[in-house]
Amino acid sequence: MKNVPLGSTGRDVPNVVLGLMRIADKTDDEIRELVRTARDAGIDFFDHADVYGGRLHGCEERFAQALKLTPSERAEVTIQTKAGIVPEGPYFDFSYERIVTEVEGSLRALDTDYIDILLLHRPDALVEPEEVARAFDELEAAGKVRAFGVSNHTPRQIDLLKTAVTQPIVANQLQLSITHSPIVAQGVAANMAGLEQSITLDGGGILDYCRINRITVQAWSPFQGGFFTGAFLGSDEYAELNAVIDRLAAQYDVPPIAIATAWITRHPAKMQVVLGTTTPERVAGAAQGSDIPLTRAEWYELFRAAGYRVP
Repeated sequence: MKNVPLGSTGRDVPNVVLGLMRIADKTDDEIRELVRTARDAGIDFFDHADVYGGRLHGCEERFAQALKLTPSERAEVTIQTKAGIVPEGPYFDFSYERIVTEVEGSLRALDTDYIDILLLHRPDALVEPEEVARAFDELEAAGKVRAFGVSNHTPRQIDLLKTAVTQPIVANQLQLSITHSPIVAQGVAANMAGLEQSITLDGGGILDYCRINRITVQAWSPFQGGFFTGAFLGSDEYAELNAVIDRLAAQYDVPPIAIATAWITRHPAKMQVVLGTTTPERVAGAAQGSDIPLTRAEWYELFRAAGYRVP
């Protein structure tokens, strides 16, 4: 398993992460097998959110109930969670009260004294940076959260937070797959009038912004064709892409899911791939893509086969 820097923390973390948003209905044995498979593959980084599981803190609680980590076992893993979504709306709430309350709930559900990384879960249009800063300062001072990040934030939204927040923003979790890669594609087609792919929608290139500012991009839904439209692997809708993936999988002697993972890990931004599967075999297969040395020609061939233009 290849490691990458976690923002500016000075810590190295695996470039493949196990996301746990779908474990609410899994048995203890199933959760333990899933986590054991991940650990065997070198994945010791686990991604949660307060809203995962059909009720607040549902998946966090199931994780803790199944694993019952000892203090020494807890110290061996990285636990990341998120706060800010109010599911009853839904709407977003980055107020001091909401952030602190949900972190306290996550600590109880996860049965831990600290969270390694807290992400703000999607942007809140009504965010007041001073409120976020107050919450972050209090949680850090109390030793309850060790690092902070965001998800689905644009460059300007991060800059706005930084007007008050003093802690480094170490991660930005963004949707990215071969077939859903506007954060990559817009740069490739820059200055191409009339080409929709060239339109910048995130305020100036979020991927480049994160690289410049030492913010680790965490790619969620790495195998989704679009915004929760179904997986592209094995789909007839992406026949050309799957033909290339299958050929490269045979060439590198790995399953196709490893090639889909490698397309992201090959990027010099040193991103993390957040897996959402609860199938141990798929976790093990995806982990094989951690350090596959795709050539530039292979990387761009996959990009073109997904339907993107390379001028």
